[in-house]
Amino acid sequence: MIVTTSLTASSPREPWFRHHPGVALAVAGALYVLVLLLRVLAGQPADTYSMLFALPVALIAIAFGLRAGVAGALVAVALIVVWIVVKDVTLSPSGWMSRVLPLLLLGVLLGDASDRLRRSEAEKRRLESAALLYRQAIEINDSIVQGMAAARWSLEAGRVDAGLQTLEQTLTEAQELVSGLIGRAGMGAGEATGIAPVAPLSPGAEGAGPAR
Repeated sequence: MIVTTSLTASSPREPWFRHHPGVALAVAGALYVLVLLLRVLAGQPADTYSMLFALPVALIAIAFGLRAGVAGALVAVALIVVWIVVKDVTLSPSGWMSRVLPLLLLGVLLGDASDRLRRSEAEKRRLESAALLYRQAIEINDSIVQGMAAARWSLEAGRVDAGLQTLEQTLTEAQELVSGLIGRAGMGAGEATGIAPVAPLSPGAEGAGPAR
């Protein structure tokens, strides 16, 4: 029996920002610019528009991990400084902490969680690969090794026809098994099925068996 389990088929679909990191950076950059313009052109210094910087910081942290999350938070803090300089705003220590600390914590915590999730997914794929290799080893033992042993016992017992039939069946199963393994390795269907079929064993081979 040929196992056709595929690791890629069971893997969950990854979010868009992992498949398109450039798009994620572009979206984050646009959010930075929009929040800065909103901060400079509208509202009062006491407004909480600065907390909207959490949107690009969160996107960067989730998409790229801890280091990028911290860098994204620092970019947000730098843009807050730009707003302060442009609008000539004076912030108290509590005002600075209420704007800067949440952004830094967000970048650190979300970035660390994203890195942990990536490591967990990589470990899951490794375990799935090891389990698949184990199943393949069991399959090889069942379909090839035992078949060859049965053919040998038949030949040693003088049942040449039965031995040759078992050997031919085992070789066919081996060919199907190798084709399946090649297909699961990611090669094209043409490459996986391009293995030459097993030729039927010649009846003349019976002469090689024990005389009856």
